[in-house]
Amino acid sequence: MSNTINRITVKTSFGTDLSVIVAGEKQRPAVLLIHGFPNSANGFRDVIPVLAQSAYVIAPDMPAYGQSEKLPVSTFDAYTTVFSELLDHLEVRSLFIYLHDFGAVPGIRLAMKAPERVLGLIIQNANAHRTGFGPLWKDTLEYWSHPNPQNEAAAMMHLTLQGMRDQYVAGVPEDVAKKIAPALWEEDWRVMSLPGHLDVQRKLITDYATHAAQFDAIGDYLRTHQPPALLLWGRHDAFFHIAETVSWMEDLPRMEAHIFDAGHLMLETHAAPAATLIKNFIASVK
Repeated sequence: MSNTINRITVKTSFGTDLSVIVAGEKQRPAVLLIHGFPNSANGFRDVIPVLAQSAYVIAPDMPAYGQSEKLPVSTFDAYTTVFSELLDHLEVRSLFIYLHDFGAVPGIRLAMKAPERVLGLIIQNANAHRTGFGPLWKDTLEYWSHPNPQNEAAAMMHLTLQGMRDQYVAGVPEDVAKKIAPALWEEDWRVMSLPGHLDVQRKLITDYATHAAQFDAIGDYLRTHQPPALLLWGRHDAFFHIAETVSWMEDLPRMEAHIFDAGHLMLETHAAPAATLIKNFIASVK
């Protein structure tokens, strides 16, 4: 059977193009890999070939990331709609969902909308509880509470090339950080600097407040439905506090959890063990 990796383009109901990597055979269990800020499906480049051996892998570039066009409206509800359309286009009915950073927002909304379709969750440095808000969220939380121009400017200060670099290496031990190529965050910044793309990021940062407002509902979903789950976490994440892992485990007490000597973008340094764990988790769910 073929494990060919292809990139396809899917037209959204917004009239824009969504760029998607697909790999593996359609009759295998489907896994939707949703990346976070600030990268693209390229962040899964070392995981996809392994998963494609036994799963049907779907890895979209979120709108305004990678090779996908920006939407006329930049909200996580719109992104959820786009991914729901993608699953319909590919005729996927049940699936595993990878939750990471910004990508966790549409991912968990898909899961909550149709719990019966969820085969399992793969959670990697994804926030769904208030415990995940570390010190670096101070300006953003203040902006959400008091949305004035001064607070908005402070919350958006990381939208720079240095801010992109920080996503990869802030708080990461030097010997781990040196394994990450600067070309990665330079490419993220190139895409983010395209016309209108920084405005998309400002709108998504603002709209992330709607995700935080749903934390209680997300907890109810997790505790009620108990989806099979695998947690993979970079312990040196400067943005999502490691206390968040305990909150996930309290909601999902049967969840398998692994903590890595890595940062926020854990797959840049620990893709090989992560890929094996994900592959084995998918195989274990009956």
